[in-house]
Amino acid sequence: MSGRSNNDRSDLTAKAGGVIVAVVTPLEAELAAVIRSADPRLAVLYEPDLLPPTRFPGDHRGDATFRRTDAQEDRWRAMLGSAEVFFGLPGDSGPGLAEAVRIAPRLRWVQGTAAGAGEQVRAAGLPAEELDRIAVTTSSGIHGSQLAEFAFLGLLALNKDLPRLIRDKAARHWDHYPVRELAGQTILIVGFGSIGEEIARRAKAFGMRVIGVNRSGASDSPNVDKMQGIDSLSEMLPAADAVVLALPSTHETRQMIDAEAIGLMRDGAILVNVGRGAVVDEDALVAALESGRLRGAALDVFATEPLPPDSPLWDLPNVLISPHTAALSIHENARIVELFCENLRRYLAGEELINRIDPRLMY
Repeated sequence: MSGRSNNDRSDLTAKAGGVIVAVVTPLEAELAAVIRSADPRLAVLYEPDLLPPTRFPGDHRGDATFRRTDAQEDRWRAMLGSAEVFFGLPGDSGPGLAEAVRIAPRLRWVQGTAAGAGEQVRAAGLPAEELDRIAVTTSSGIHGSQLAEFAFLGLLALNKDLPRLIRDKAARHWDHYPVRELAGQTILIVGFGSIGEEIARRAKAFGMRVIGVNRSGASDSPNVDKMQGIDSLSEMLPAADAVVLALPSTHETRQMIDAEAIGLMRDGAILVNVGRGAVVDEDALVAALESGRLRGAALDVFATEPLPPDSPLWDLPNVLISPHTAALSIHENARIVELFCENLRRYLAGEELINRIDPRLMY
């Protein structure tokens, strides 16, 4: 929650003449105008010349070579220092957030642009008193559609043997052979949040049986055939033809898919990871892929990013590699702003914020 009652919020708004929101990440002017129009009590600080040029639509970090002049730096620090709310993380990074917090004594809430903003907050190393003072919310939920599409890109490519099609085309080779179909297969979704729901909905459309594990062991989704707690993962893995990971990186999930877990997967199973790379023991995964025990993998995230040039994953024909871009969309910023505006309404009303990070779990 915002940490204030409705009366406290009304008093603060009246005294300050409005809630000051600073846009601290690159954003289109028309979307800054949407934020400005969300409530008359808002004073939105949006100065594009203080933000780095973008490299692509939806870029929240911008050109790494960008530098502010001394005059611009003074304006930047003044803007941060006056704000109660940030849209985005300065520099789209933990260190950028840590530096901004030191010069923003009025800051009470930061809306992250990433679903995994908890990792950026962890990297900021903020002391407990700052984590108590400042609410941080993520953009979790807005990327589900894109990530589900990537998951099925991988499942279809590997079931229909796209690598063979590409090789045969290059060799002008013509042959007939059967391929697998998704209908009738079982898909295990590990981490069943908004992303998991989008994956499950598409899986049902393909005629798949959907099982999942999450923290609660329960789900009211109409697209799930069986849901159990995360402690049941070892008994669920052998039942799946495809395993899709949609987990955050926490001390509980790191290396959860290790050699033992991979060993429990069916021969010929496919692994998809759209969560966080730290969840998977990549050495164990490479061994299972090289031996052919796993049919293949579709990976958007990796233990080290960018993926090192000497990683054996680059050379495996049964691996689809995406450079952590599967969630990106030309519509991303509009969706984040829509979420932010709903959270602004809640913040002004003293209500619970959507996607607030638990500082103990960092997600």
